[in-house]
Amino acid sequence: MDFVTAELIEMKLKIFVSCAKGLQYALEQELISLGVGQTHAIPGGVGCEVTIRDCYRILLWSRIASRVILNLCNEKVSSVDDIYDVAKAINWSDHFTVDDSFAIRFVGTNAFVRNSTFGGLKVKDGIVDRFRELSGRRPDISKESPNISLHAHLAKGRLSLGIDLSGEGLHKRHYRTEKGAAPLRENLAAGILQLSGWPHKISPAGSLCDPMCGSGTFLIEAAQMMLNYAPGLKREHWGFDHWRGHQPAIWEEVMQEALEKHQSACRSVKRKIVGFDQDPKVIAKAWSNIERAGFQDYIHVEKRQLSDFECFEGLNEGLLIVNPPYGERLGEIDSLGPLYKQLGQVFEQFLIGWKAAVLTGHEQLGRQIGWRSHKQYKLLNGPIESLLLLFELKEQNRFKSEWMSPEQRLSNPLHWRVSHSQRADMFANRLKKNTKVLGKWLRKQEISCYRLYDADMPEYAIAIDVYQDLDGQINLHVQEYAAPDSVDEKSAVERLSEALAVIRDTLSVPAGQIVLKSRMAQKGKGQYSKRDESREFKQVQEGPALFWVNLKDYLDTGLFLDHRSMRRWMFDNADGARVLNLFCYTASVTVYAALGGARSSLSLDMSATYLRWAKRNYELNDVDEARHTLRRVDCTQWLREEGDEHGFDIIFLDPPSFSNSKNMDGVLDIQRDHEELIELSMRKLSANGVLIFSNNLRKFKLASELKKRYQVEDWSRRSLDKDFERNSRIHHCWSIRRLNSE
Repeated sequence: MDFVTAELIEMKLKIFVSCAKGLQYALEQELISLGVGQTHAIPGGVGCEVTIRDCYRILLWSRIASRVILNLCNEKVSSVDDIYDVAKAINWSDHFTVDDSFAIRFVGTNAFVRNSTFGGLKVKDGIVDRFRELSGRRPDISKESPNISLHAHLAKGRLSLGIDLSGEGLHKRHYRTEKGAAPLRENLAAGILQLSGWPHKISPAGSLCDPMCGSGTFLIEAAQMMLNYAPGLKREHWGFDHWRGHQPAIWEEVMQEALEKHQSACRSVKRKIVGFDQDPKVIAKAWSNIERAGFQDYIHVEKRQLSDFECFEGLNEGLLIVNPPYGERLGEIDSLGPLYKQLGQVFEQFLIGWKAAVLTGHEQLGRQIGWRSHKQYKLLNGPIESLLLLFELKEQNRFKSEWMSPEQRLSNPLHWRVSHSQRADMFANRLKKNTKVLGKWLRKQEISCYRLYDADMPEYAIAIDVYQDLDGQINLHVQEYAAPDSVDEKSAVERLSEALAVIRDTLSVPAGQIVLKSRMAQKGKGQYSKRDESREFKQVQEGPALFWVNLKDYLDTGLFLDHRSMRRWMFDNADGARVLNLFCYTASVTVYAALGGARSSLSLDMSATYLRWAKRNYELNDVDEARHTLRRVDCTQWLREEGDEHGFDIIFLDPPSFSNSKNMDGVLDIQRDHEELIELSMRKLSANGVLIFSNNLRKFKLASELKKRYQVEDWSRRSLDKDFERNSRIHHCWSIRRLNSE
């Protein structure tokens, strides 16, 4: 390159070395070992000042880094014009020529930069205008193979611009074209190996074994570390190839130094690296990757199930490292428990004296191993929050009894017990008092499904709903509210176990008729996904209507008890009306409308599961489906499309607080979107009609503009029956009419 100065060789370059979140401190230690002096670790990477030689060493040797960014500026910006000005102010010709193509990776948004593409365009405009003013020409943009890759980061009102000296991500070692089902990034695998102590904290002759090796990433990264092989040695293209500050002579020296270190290490290696996998096709992929990396003389792989694990002769005490399957859904996680238990048995039978490292996406699965981990690290494996568990495999670290998850413990009535008798007595007295206070009212109103308790005492943050079926059997639906972070898991489980024991004994309900659920925010498929497979539906009666409920299989039971008074209102006011029920769930409100004499109704929901449930409720109450229609749609999209459905006399709008279901076009956030939903719904309303708008977001605030445009009346208090008066914020409810309507 023609841009070479003695000053540049010795000057300090400010760089940012990025990595997976959770590995920043391991990366910092790695950089220190490479001779970097001044470092500052933050989530996602390490900032430092280095010479050009140190920078080359990081690029060539870092096993953990994702990218190396040469920082050119970090400026405060408060407008789109500021972004342009900052980009234009840099003397880009010091770093590349007008004949070089470039690309920009822009990260971050704010109030005036709503998407990264727009931010990148403003930076690009500043750069090309700078070149155009100097030379009358501008460099080209190349997204596929740019000569120069630029990095822009917008955060907390500041814009950072830099040159990506890596080019493509440093995790790409070019040995892995054959991947398993869930490949681990190479630099994450290397970071895990470093945290696990490989190879420096393992005895000089110690071995490494991965019993679920997949495509062999752990094995190959471990071999690179064992053989002192710089992971960038085989890379042909770098982000600094066209950078005008590149010093080819220094780069060649750093490369030659790396080759000599590798050759020296190969002459003294004494370790064995072994991998197993139960799938022969996966083993074939691993072997192809190993050969491509050039480590076939140092790694052995073969088809072998975990149940057939054994230590070969010469496989000395060392490190077992494994990334078992995680499972994403509840049922999958439960089914993986035996595999993790088997791993713990392998530890006990073959690996006493070894060290072990297990990466898992679920702490619950890690506990199934049955060994006490001495260190834990939280890491991001792609988008998955994962946990690295490190074990010293000594007899005293084996759990004496089989570990049980809180769910397993609480689902077994044998583990329900009172730990604090005075506290339990207070809870029992509260249940008796509530039963007495509600008793007369329940009998008078002929209510058989109701809320008995709703976190009345802070020690027991649960809700208890009573469901009496048509056979007279009492069933209890107990919902646990998520405990605050200040309450440790052991205490929370202890109190819940105690609550279940008191509920059973005080209310004289058999344990088999008590269903426990955790009441936490559900998103996407979680709103509709099954939690159990009991298929145990019961018929219950509420006033003139019959409903199917299921207490076990879903988060909710099919009948929102807090809407009882609104169902009664619908029955009293629906005679002759056209009714629209949006986000209808199991259509209990529509059933009341039909029984109250509604002329017709349209009930909409995007869940096929709940619409099937609604159809069963219709059949149970002899609702005429020719006049009362169920339709599967995205309600928001349906409202926007302004179909032919107009002139509804009553509209019931009760959307979820949040939804990002795969069936939706976009994301629903009720606080953000309610004004639009109400406006669209009002267009469907007849001149003198009424919209009933309800939601259960605790901190919800109705847009003040709606009160100026419509006749709005807060019905939140009047919409709650006696059993919900203790929790006045369980839902919000308004009636909304056109101004001057009757």
